[in-house]
Amino acid sequence: MSEDNQKIATLLDGTRPAIWTIVALCVAIEAVLTLSDWGVLFSTSLRFRVYEYAGFWSGLLGDWTPNYPLQPYTMFLTYGFLHAGLGHLIVNMITLVTAGNLVVERVGTKGFLILYSVAIVGGGIGYGLLAPTLAPMVGASGALFGLVGGLLAWSYIDRFNLNEALWPVARAALFLVGLNLVLWWAMDGQLAWQTHLGGFIAGWIGALLIDPRPIEE
Repeated sequence: MSEDNQKIATLLDGTRPAIWTIVALCVAIEAVLTLSDWGVLFSTSLRFRVYEYAGFWSGLLGDWTPNYPLQPYTMFLTYGFLHAGLGHLIVNMITLVTAGNLVVERVGTKGFLILYSVAIVGGGIGYGLLAPTLAPMVGASGALFGLVGGLLAWSYIDRFNLNEALWPVARAALFLVGLNLVLWWAMDGQLAWQTHLGGFIAGWIGALLIDPRPIEE
């Protein structure tokens, strides 16, 4: 087995059940939607219907009529389990496994689930407050940016406590800003950066509330 394959196998072997459960749910949903897009399963309009009921719609924070009474509230969670295609899903799930394992190592499964939930909601808040469009928003990236935000928050307090340079944390944050700018340009402005920002901020704050203690020397 090559060194790269060995690293991947090690990462997957260490993945926690909570992370696999989220991955499995997202994969199952996108599999059904993709098969419906291809006309293999159900109606080709299924994806639109699912987005209509479970995507994040900023208009529901205003005067839009929801499809069901709790939709303006449940959409702050449900949008995070939908994706815009297989490519979107694959990138997000790889990120979830990578960042999720690091979070579990720090705060355990319960802490991971709390941080993931807080980041999903934060991503929705960011999109609802800042996005100028009324198009639906889907994807786990708000939660994923929250996990990364949490990891950077812990890195910050650990480095501060150990009197180590803080530049690596700032550099990582600047990289995320640059990545969003590049993706926004490449996607012709169709990137929900507002969700990323909201998730990151929520993850940073949430991480410090979940585990404010720095690692001791």
